Amino acid sequence: MPVFLGLGSNLGNRRENMEKALALIAGRAGKILALSGFYETPPWGYASTKTYLNAAVKIETGLSPHELLATTRAIEKELGREEKTVNGIYRDRIIDIDILLYDRLVLQTPELTIPHPLMLQRQFVMQPLSEIAPDTVRLMQEKSAP
Repeated sequence: MPVFLGLGSNLGNRRENMEKALALIAGRAGKILALSGFYETPPWGYASTKTYLNAAVKIETGLSPHELLATTRAIEKELGREEKTVNGIYRDRIIDIDILLYDRLVLQTPELTIPHPLMLQRQFVMQPLSEIAPDTVRLMQEKSAP
């Protein structure tokens, strides 16, 4: 199945963190079919002086959505990721891997929502995603327009 992931890092050597995550994704989650450029962006949803490096990647995977989620979480933890939030407030992170789209699947469970529920609000997701999937982004934006 074709899947789009969003990646971000704002701690340590951000580029190295992203490259390590991509290598682990390729080894454990699926073949990388496309990778956007890396974009430097301000934090979203909280205040920090550390800017992010963000990218989007398209992979081909045989993993189910929940298996993919478990795999990406394991990769984050292996690279030193701590909890995304403290008392519900976002914080800086070594690596963040989000499942944005999983083929045409629409899924809502307590652990996972696909498409990612906040992606259309996040320029740091939409810009790299539009680089590797412009038609998909255009269709999503048209569907969400009032």
